[in-house]
Amino acid sequence: MAMTIDVEHLGGSPAVSVVGLDGELDASNFEQVIEIVRDAYARGTRGLVLDLSKLSFMASSGLFALHSALRIMRGETPPDPEMGWGALHQVAGDHESGAANVRLAAAQEAIARVLERTGMTQLFGIDASRADAVAALQGA
Repeated sequence: MAMTIDVEHLGGSPAVSVVGLDGELDASNFEQVIEIVRDAYARGTRGLVLDLSKLSFMASSGLFALHSALRIMRGETPPDPEMGWGALHQVAGDHESGAANVRLAAAQEAIARVLERTGMTQLFGIDASRADAVAALQGA
């Protein structure tokens, strides 16, 4: 199944963007997610919500995309996808620093289990809804 990506630039201070993922996040499209986050950061976005409410499947390449988004939003270079599993092992080094400016919203149960089992929940703010995630970033 293909994935569609919806991007909404909300502005504000800090500028917040919401990236909605619908479908399956896998090797066929993870680089598109990374490029969208890079573009948002280049446009001045400093708060990012990844809306996972319509994401039905996430492969390891999807985890790589989430980790890359975190690094981009910290102003860092994401790992090289050619590193394969080595790139995902870099996640362990990021657990201490996390990213208060990247939030995951409304993950379906299967996706939430993957995030929990892989330790990704330690890196991101997790919210029950898109609105809660936006509010957390905008200090509301």
